[in-house]
Amino acid sequence: MPTAPDDAEIELIRRSGVALRVGRLSLSAGTGSYRVKASMARAARALGIERHQAHVTLTEITTTSHRGPSFRTEVTEVRSVGINSDRLCALERFAQDVERDRPVSVEDATARLDRIQDKPPLYPAVLNALWAAIACAAFAFLNNGGVVEIVGVFLGAGFGQALRRALIHRGWNQFGVTMLAAALATSTYVGFLAAFGALGGAATNHEAGYVSAVLFLVPGFPLVTGALDLAKLDFSAGLARLTYALMILTSAALAVWGVSMVVGLSPVPDEPMGLDPGLLLGLRLLASFLGVLGFALMFNSPWSMALAAASIGMVANVGRLWLVDADVPVQAAAAAAALVVGLLAAVVAPRMNVPRVTVSVPAVVIMVPGASAYRAIYYMSNGATSQALAYAVEAGLVVAALAIGLAVARMLTDPEWGFER
Repeated sequence: MPTAPDDAEIELIRRSGVALRVGRLSLSAGTGSYRVKASMARAARALGIERHQAHVTLTEITTTSHRGPSFRTEVTEVRSVGINSDRLCALERFAQDVERDRPVSVEDATARLDRIQDKPPLYPAVLNALWAAIACAAFAFLNNGGVVEIVGVFLGAGFGQALRRALIHRGWNQFGVTMLAAALATSTYVGFLAAFGALGGAATNHEAGYVSAVLFLVPGFPLVTGALDLAKLDFSAGLARLTYALMILTSAALAVWGVSMVVGLSPVPDEPMGLDPGLLLGLRLLASFLGVLGFALMFNSPWSMALAAASIGMVANVGRLWLVDADVPVQAAAAAAALVVGLLAAVVAPRMNVPRVTVSVPAVVIMVPGASAYRAIYYMSNGATSQALAYAVEAGLVVAALAIGLAVARMLTDPEWGFER
């Protein structure tokens, strides 16, 4: 006959459950597995757990907590993969507080976690869609689009993000939602151009907006955090995140390809508009700032955090574009820009008392080669293997370079990254 657990075992069950909940909330907010493990370990120490081990993937956490002669192994699953920078910040401050105040009671920790979990999004659905629209409109300019294309992208991305958020909150399948949102965004963009043309206007760079209208769907957080997980030799989490990101990209690109086959557009890169160098620099600074700001706010970042990310991303992205214009290989320029982002985030984030990832990832997302990835899948769908391979290799090299730049910055500024323990 099984014996009933004694008081020590019951207490271990309660404490390990709180530590696991910290990990589940962190994972559902979109951070990397290394950050999930660190948050759980800090909470476990504060709760009096002597040793805590964890295995984290994209959607699952397995933990073992030790206290005296007893241990407890638990497994949990997170089915909703999303991004919530405000929650990540709150969990980081929770971990700092419990470490400072330890030992912490289970009741106190549970009450704090209840407040974090129950906090609603900072921005309603309309504003969330507006942030996506602003970010993608900025992308349209950086992709050599004109005023007409920028307006069309603004409308397409806004409607697409509004649909995606509404369906995701209703529990729809993420890949199906991605395809629907991409189809709506591109259809809205094409419809706007058609209406503009019917009124006697003429657009110059259709494709600049055609691709930019769906860049709000680029899974920047999973791509970057997955690559950083690989840098920490966490292959199960890193490969799972990269696979998820690839599936999201493929879902969106297939929808874009479907619309393109109907309307007869192809995502061919556009030629620069030939602006005055001083004006071009000013517009690039503005577009980079607004692009990062829009993405940061779309990720539910508070304004202070979003403005910090936008400032860092503006400097780094304009520097990257300058290097590309100077014929530096795109992957080398991306690595240098990501290194700058990582070093600046190491200075800014601690002073704001926020996790580095909430500042560095939005600043890097604007550099993720979403357009190249979409073109790769488009040409692959059309059977143009050589063109598809060229764009796929370019996209892969840039993503790897971004991860290398951020990882090197962490190794230079964070002792836990510089040495394996």
